[in-house]
Amino acid sequence: MSGAVQLIDDTLLDATLARARTAPRGRTNHNFHPDMASNPHRFLNAWTRGSYAAPHRHLEVPKPESFIVLRGELALFLFDDHGAVTETHILGRNGVLGIDIAPGLWHTLTALTDTAICFEVKAGPYDAATDKEFAPWAPREGDPAAPAYLASLVRALC
Repeated sequence: MSGAVQLIDDTLLDATLARARTAPRGRTNHNFHPDMASNPHRFLNAWTRGSYAAPHRHLEVPKPESFIVLRGELALFLFDDHGAVTETHILGRNGVLGIDIAPGLWHTLTALTDTAICFEVKAGPYDAATDKEFAPWAPREGDPAAPAYLASLVRALC
């Protein structure tokens, strides 16, 4: 097999999930794109339960995103401009394998199982200054209020 081909198989999924389990943020990516200037970005996004990604949107540089679950379950939350949840979707349950969201929608994901992994596609290139706008009404990663905020989102699923 050439370096131009990467199989998405159990070995790769297991290795990526193992890295997520030991990552400080409780999640990690395995990038298929060669660099951050590439377009599109294609990657595995591996999550552990409790990993928090602050709600955000891709509006300044409009970028749609697609997520397809390969293992486990992920909850995707969509919000209005004031932080109210407008939609929830559980990826990996009841035949829902993925979702494609338009640019500019406030969103976040979290694992509902001990681990979960999805294939994600988003337009590149990546520029930290313009990639995402974090929601002003939600805690940022590392904020002591983040675990309680995430728990409240998950509780609302029931």
